[in-house]
Order: sequence, then structure tokens, then C-alpha cells
Amino acid sequence: MITKTVDYQDGNTQLEGYLAYHETDTSQPAVLVAHDWSGRREFACRAVEKVAGMGYVGFALDMYGKGIFGADGDTERNGALMSPFAADRALLRRRITAALHAVRQLPQVDPAQVAAMGYCFGGMCVLELARSGADVRGVISIHGIFAPGQVRNEKITAKILCLHGHDDPMVPPEQVLAFETEMTNAGVDWQVHVYGGTMHAFTNPKANNPGFGTVYKEIAATRAYQSIANFLGEIFNRS
Repeated sequence: MITKTVDYQDGNTQLEGYLAYHETDTSQPAVLVAHDWSGRREFACRAVEKVAGMGYVGFALDMYGKGIFGADGDTERNGALMSPFAADRALLRRRITAALHAVRQLPQVDPAQVAAMGYCFGGMCVLELARSGADVRGVISIHGIFAPGQVRNEKITAKILCLHGHDDPMVPPEQVLAFETEMTNAGVDWQVHVYGGTMHAFTNPKANNPGFGTVYKEIAATRAYQSIANFLGEIFNRS
């Protein structure tokens, strides 16, 4: 496996992605990975390596800027980093679209075969990418935030998979239903997989704060990654 950082930009903002892939003779499908609210740290990079292990090019995008990171358990700083994007979905869409443009320029990537997946805040990001009408094969929200912002949606062409913990206090059942209704009314090919007895951040082994609602759950994580593999195989015609 080859891994390296990749510099790219959104306007005047310098960004740094993390790339992982296996060398082949042909270009490969790519999967953007959007990080949680703590930034493009180790968890996002390990997720990209999982993607590369499935036979795709993985690219951990950067929403905050090169060298800007939060920290595990630092809810104040993490929240301050995420809040501008949660409040301004046009800014969020522009920033993640910059990553989409960057990954399509990479020589390892087949630009016609790109998907995106994201964790927590990153789930919000990839759903907004889909709502922007971006030409991507599919998006996967992993314990992500479903609620839309105030910007107008374009026609959604991506298939959508959401992996959600039923006991996630940040996405209550009424928000799930509202999202399902939104996607149905938009004519989207969507799926929501709900895991019982499961809270927010269930794929992150470092998540262990029941009071805040973030708890790792191994069986849910295992099921989620199987669903991710199945979904990517379907949209890239490898199933």
C-alpha cells in the first residue's frame, strides 16, 4: 500500500489530504473520506487505508485547513471548528467540492467513478455533497448528522447509504424520519441501516463517553463495514 499527503486548495485556503492506494496498471475508483469534527486525524487516515484494502483509491479530505486539528474529547475546540460549516452549508459544500475536484485530478483515479463516505460531522458533509447535485456514484453517512441546512438542494443523483445507531442522541428518530421523507420526496435511491442499542461514533474505538452519547460498539462497526463494502461493490459494479 502506498500512502502520502496531497496538498490542494479551496480558494485561498490551503488543505492537506491523505491518499492511500495499491499500485495498478489502470486507474481505479476513488472514495473520499470526510473526517469527524476533530479533523483529518489518525481515525480518518486509517479509514482511508481500509478503503484501499478494498481495492479502491482512498482520499481523506480536509475540511478545516492544513495543520488545523481538534483533539479527542475536546468538545469546545472541536465544536468551534465544525460550527461554521454546520451553520453555513454553502461553505461546507464548496469545501468538500474542492476535495472532489482534487481527487479527480489524481492519476491513480478514474474520475468517472468517485464516491464519498464520512463519519459524524463527515456524514453531514457527504450528505451535503449529494444534496449539492455532485456527480458522484454514491455517498455513505456513518453515524452522521441528517438535518439539512438552509441552502437549496439540487437534483440528487448519488445513491445514499446511512449507517445509524438507534440510540444516537444527536440524531433522534424524528430526524431519521424527516431525512427518509426528504430522500423519498427527492426520488433518491436511499438506504438507512439502524443498529439497535447503539450510540453515536460507534465505529471509533476511542469513543467511550456515554454521557455525551459517543460509545464504540464492535458488532455494529463490523456490520457497518460489511455494508460499506457491499455498497461500494454495487455502485462500482464490483459486486
